[in-house]
Amino acid sequence: MKKMIVLLFVLLSSFASATVFAADTGSMSLWEKLRKKVESFAPQKKIGATNAVGGVRGAPSDAHDIYWKGEATQETIEAEELAAFKKAMDLAAAGEKKQASGAFAEFVKKHPDSALRKDADQALVELAK
Repeated sequence: MKKMIVLLFVLLSSFASATVFAADTGSMSLWEKLRKKVESFAPQKKIGATNAVGGVRGAPSDAHDIYWKGEATQETIEAEELAAFKKAMDLAAAGEKKQASGAFAEFVKKHPDSALRKDADQALVELAK
């Protein structure tokens, strides 16, 4: 009997948390989700040389691969790439669907391997509606 009560409690709590999560993410529009995602990116400037110092046992590694415990890292993206995506988002927010879809299409063409590629494709689908 105790096992049944515990099982019922676990099922109800998991259902409740899934419902809260779905309600929280479902209330945001595509544009709000994209704006929030873009704000989390840090623009990466091209630097001529990279210097790194580290004392780590094992094989030498690239400066970008070093992990420091407790270090909060932001996803980085090239400044030009981020500016192009923000411009397209601003056009969409201003209600200029035709220009925004052109800007997103240009973004996809110029930056096919971008971390924002899927978001640009999703925005193009949304603008086509």
